[in-house]
Amino acid sequence: MAGGSVIDRYVSALDAALHGPRRARRDMIAEVRDSLIDAADALEESGIPRRRAERMAVEAFGPVTEIAPAYQEELAAGQGRRTAALLFLTVPLITLVWYVIWKVFPEDVGTVTTADKPWWFIPVARTMDIMQMTTGAVGGVALIVLHRMGRRPAGRRRPRTVARALGLLVWCQLPLTTAMSLALMSTGNANSITTYVPGVTASVVSMLLQAWQLHSAAHCLTACRAPAATAERVALA
Repeated sequence: MAGGSVIDRYVSALDAALHGPRRARRDMIAEVRDSLIDAADALEESGIPRRRAERMAVEAFGPVTEIAPAYQEELAAGQGRRTAALLFLTVPLITLVWYVIWKVFPEDVGTVTTADKPWWFIPVARTMDIMQMTTGAVGGVALIVLHRMGRRPAGRRRPRTVARALGLLVWCQLPLTTAMSLALMSTGNANSITTYVPGVTASVVSMLLQAWQLHSAAHCLTACRAPAATAERVALA
């Protein structure tokens, strides 16, 4: 926006410095633009020329390099809350769905009998359940922590630490539990669940929710990056 207004060039530089989900970043930039335009309008109404009014509004707002870190923290906090809520709701749901599926799995379709089970079947199944429920609980705790952080003074907030931990948790835990699930389902007659309509439905729903979790976790890690160093070129003269 080399030929745009001072405000346009300023918000473009801020947008280029920030990382995070496009929609959240777009809403944040729109809010900054509106604030600057309102400030410039007020100055113009007092008799100051438009270009100078915009320049004064931008100067009062602060250099991009100084304000970008605070906005990046807000982006990380927002994405962290979304990911935490997603984990808190969907991970226990997936666990519950599969618990019900195995409970109602018809005998004539095929189940894993005691003779079919290798020695590692029960430990792996219990470990997977514990990991999934722990992840859901961590999501709930993180949601509370991030909510409380929003009430603290800006200098005492560390939402990026929590959001980064959530992102890493999902990207480390989900592939492991998926591998465990596939191992369990391939044991004995359990692989016949692939012909059991409720089982197939549960598998599809689980994969979609897990893909959503990975997508959200990736946004968490992106939003936790430090603001990019931009060449701020705002003509203030």
